[in-house]
Amino acid sequence: MSKRSTAIVSMPPAVLAQLQQLGENLMIARKRRRESRKAWAQRIGVSEPTLARMERGDPSVAFGVYASALWLLGRAQAIPELAAPQLDLGALESEIRVASLRSVRKPVSVAARLDAQP
Repeated sequence: MSKRSTAIVSMPPAVLAQLQQLGENLMIARKRRRESRKAWAQRIGVSEPTLARMERGDPSVAFGVYASALWLLGRAQAIPELAAPQLDLGALESEIRVASLRSVRKPVSVAARLDAQP
């Protein structure tokens, strides 16, 4: 039996809840399309147990499986937006902090002002 990834074991509860919601949403979409688990699993290219785990939001299911399911729903275009740089508020805030620190000018000394005069 393989060892579980540390990332999966230490996953924040909020992330687990969001994966569960994603899995539930994917299951609802499959059912609304009146697709059986067997047919949907074949279309994604996974086994039925893997599809069931994905629909439960299991974090050990490969992201590619989730991406394939989103593609079947016509939602694959949303995948790049998940980490779009313009939506990365943490990085933007950090850049603003760095820029504001750089913009603070040090006062010029009296000696430097006298040396600069013609």
